[in-house]
Amino acid sequence: METVAHSAVLGRFGHALSDPKRARILLTLRDGPGYPSELADVLGISRQSLSNNLACLRGCGLVVAVPEGRRTRYELADPKISHALADLLDVILAVDPEYCAAAVTEECC
Repeated sequence: METVAHSAVLGRFGHALSDPKRARILLTLRDGPGYPSELADVLGISRQSLSNNLACLRGCGLVVAVPEGRRTRYELADPKISHALADLLDVILAVDPEYCAAAVTEECC
C-alpha cells in the first residue's frame, strides 16, 4: 500500500473523474457502500464494465473493497472523498463554447 498526497491525489482524482462511469460510481458510493450486482443495476452498466471501473477506482485509492463472506462490499476509501465530491458538485463553471464546443456533453474539453 502506498500513501500519496497533494498533486498525486489530484491526479488520481482527476483520472477517476475523467470517465463518466467512474464519476457515477463515486457519486453513488457517496450515499453509502454498495455491492457490485446492485451497483451495476442502479447505474445501468454491465457487471464487467463496473468491475473494470471499480478496479481503476481501487487503484487510484478512492474506493476500497471489503470482503463479506462470499460477497464484496465497495465503499469510499476516506469520508473526505464524499466531502470533496460534494464541494465539486457545488462549483459553477463559466464555460466558453468557443473553446469547449461540447459543453453539454460528457466529453467536453
